[in-house]
Amino acid sequence: MDKTLDKIDIFLQKHHVLSLASYHQGELSVCSLFYTYNKDLNSFIVASDNSTTHIQHIKNNNKIAGNILLETNIIGKIQGVQFRGDFLELQDKNLKKLYFSKFPYTKMLNPQLWQIKINSFKMTDNTLGFGKKLIWNKSLV
Repeated sequence: MDKTLDKIDIFLQKHHVLSLASYHQGELSVCSLFYTYNKDLNSFIVASDNSTTHIQHIKNNNKIAGNILLETNIIGKIQGVQFRGDFLELQDKNLKKLYFSKFPYTKMLNPQLWQIKINSFKMTDNTLGFGKKLIWNKSLV
């Protein structure tokens, strides 16, 4: 795995909520989801109900975008990740275990789990210099 992805992973492991945007037939939707991230598969694991607008969009168009950020007023500490990927039903039992180990209280709700396979990341990291961007694309690997 390359150093850019390693730095992004360090950031992602410190957070647990992402914003997700979906689109279908001229309608946009955005939501916030708890996540866990698997570095080896470069995937987020999230839970969401089939009845939500974003899941209805995704059933017709599984291309999504999202972000995770550190909320701060200190310019030199600003960090955030934008991503694009494919949103899929989760099949991997090990990834299910990973999600429930991070959010054990959700298991009793028996949530529908999903996998977001990442195609690209763009991280803004002002701790490396004002406006510093780290870019990773699956197609370039």
